Amino acid sequence: MNKTLTLTLLAAAISTFAALPALAQNIAIVNGKAVPTARVEALAQQVVKSGRAVTPEMQGQLREEVITREIFMQEAQKRSLDVSDDFKVQMELARQSLLIRELFNEFQNQNPVSDTEAKAEYDKFATANNVKEYKARHILVEKEAEAKAIIASLKKGGKFEDIAKKSSKDPGSGANGGDLDWAPAGSYVKEFSEAMVALEKGKLTETPVKSQFGFHVIRLDDVRNPQLPKFEEVKPQISQQLAQQKLARFQQELRAKAKIE
Repeated sequence: MNKTLTLTLLAAAISTFAALPALAQNIAIVNGKAVPTARVEALAQQVVKSGRAVTPEMQGQLREEVITREIFMQEAQKRSLDVSDDFKVQMELARQSLLIRELFNEFQNQNPVSDTEAKAEYDKFATANNVKEYKARHILVEKEAEAKAIIASLKKGGKFEDIAKKSSKDPGSGANGGDLDWAPAGSYVKEFSEAMVALEKGKLTETPVKSQFGFHVIRLDDVRNPQLPKFEEVKPQISQQLAQQKLARFQQELRAKAKIE
């Protein structure tokens, strides 16, 4: 009797230990079907890729998510939804999307944007935008005689801001005392730009400046070099843009090499 009991207990123990690796590989058994731990790990990797940390609490949530999905999948399979034509089409489209994404990810991982490339792009941008900015004010009127009278008044000590608020026909700057804020010369029409650039800081146009809008009285308040952001501040955006350009060229090359009949 004792010998039989001992053998029974030993067999049960061996069976339990043999099952342990299987339990470690699965997070649950749902309706008799094993749910592998790898599914939780796959979801956790997606969370990490999105920039979030997988906390112990989230591990439990992921486990429940995987189990719930298994329950729903089993029900869908009972209803033969996985063999419908529509399902097969959707699966093929999903397969294509995933495979293409993996291709693009592999290309970008193998062709990263270097600091040298990013700095060269920044320097090119800085060179193209290395134009002076001007802070000017103006008073816009319809008639040349009126503009001349304003210039005479200003030379006698009249306050530019007050006259602009009272007389300027420019609805944008007039209410602000003629202030046009900082802008490159190219932002203005040719006649205005040439007259403004020719002024010294703090000086006023001696004669009215005619443009398609009317007659301008211009005062140049200040000049500065462009206020460009530092390289380190815009490096992430530049790198992202260059990475997209590289990927676009890769896509175009594949398309060009493809034999399409």
